[in-house]
Formats: sequence, C-alpha cells, structure tokens
Amino acid sequence: MANSARGARGHQLTSPGRWRAMTALLLLMPSTPMLFQGQEFAASAPFLYFADFDRDLADAVQRGRAEFLRQFPSIADLEERGGVLANPGDPATFERCRLDFAERQTHAAAYALHADLLRLRREELAFRSQQPGGVDGAVLSPSAFALRFFTPDHRDDRLLVVNLGADLTRGSFAEPLLAPPAGTDWALRWSSEDPAYAGNGTPATWPDGCWSMPAESALVLSPGPKRPRHPLPLVRRRTA
Repeated sequence: MANSARGARGHQLTSPGRWRAMTALLLLMPSTPMLFQGQEFAASAPFLYFADFDRDLADAVQRGRAEFLRQFPSIADLEERGGVLANPGDPATFERCRLDFAERQTHAAAYALHADLLRLRREELAFRSQQPGGVDGAVLSPSAFALRFFTPDHRDDRLLVVNLGADLTRGSFAEPLLAPPAGTDWALRWSSEDPAYAGNGTPATWPDGCWSMPAESALVLSPGPKRPRHPLPLVRRRTA
C-alpha cells in the first residue's frame, strides 16, 4: 500500500486463501468498500505515494513522508540497511504505478472474485439492505467468525463464515446466530475456494452432520431444504 516502503498490494502480503476471504468480508460488509486502483484484478504494479508539486513543495513532501514512515519498524530497518524510499515527486515513481489493464484478463480469477462478490452485494436482499441492526456477528474460534445478515422476515437471511486459520470441524456451535430460519437448513451459496477464483474447491460443508470449514476461506450460506438426519446407532443392553 502507499504507506509502505515498496507499495506492496494486499494480495502480495498474505496467502491467496486469506486474501480471497478478506476480499469477501470487504465487499459484503454494509460499509462502502474502498478499493485501491487495480485492486480488483490483483494488479502487479506497486501502489506507491506519488504527487506532482513544484520543486520546493516536492522536496518538503519527500522529507515529510520519510519522517512520517519512520514510525513503522520495517521501514526504519530498511533505511538502517541502506534502502531508499521512492521519491513521491519523481516521475519514475508514477510510471512504476501505471496499471496494465490487460491484467483483467491475465488475472481473470481475481477479477471474477470481485465481480461476483459485488453482484451478490447488489442483487441479494440481505447484503444490499444495509439497515440499522441488519448484521450481527459471533466468534467461532480463535481464527474464525460468522456474520449474519438479516432480512425482514428472516427467511432470506445470509450467513458469512470467515475462517482465517486451519480447517475447522465441529459437531455444533453454541451460537444462536448460526441457527437457520425455521424449516430450513443452511446451504452453500458462494465460496471463496471456488476454482473460478483459483481456489482449491470446497469440500462438503456438513459431512456426517458436522460443520466443516476449509482453511483460509469465506463461505456464504443461504436457507435451503432440510437435510436428512442420520439416526444415532442403537445401543443394545445386555440382559442377565
């Protein structure tokens, strides 16, 4: 990002799975999502700070930026090791940040991820309503949480489950927000692990009646038909 030494973008600072999961959170939350130029197709160009000022102001901005960024330990270490921050007023800094719009095709998986999430946000009542009290959340584990997006009669609610850690399997969660609307069970509506987004595919979400959340993923669940319940095996008691 601009407040960094190299202008590295989000997809370059974390794993692909976490980047997709956090993108889902960013684009489905009620607040207006703000994307850096080219973020929607995982641009390879850096996002450096650049500005076009006259000479005196440009020099002052360069000094001020360097002083401001020294508060970040990684940048202080860079300077101690002889590294140089990009000059905001140098035309070469601007040129390095030019976007290559052909990457909308070469990075088609990232572009499809953003397009599909924005379509969900636009077309699905639970995401587009953005009413006060329209979303609530719960922590499921040290690395996983769920957000429930409400509709007026709750029959078309959506559940966004974000797991930033390892695979998570649980028989149940003591959390009311995870209860599906009456007469339904949750069904998978969207997954950040879809191969269309360069994901690894999404295994069964409820194998053997248990919750199963893939590592570093985000899932959107919607109300669906009730799933058959597997009866517990009978335990016969021996009689004397």
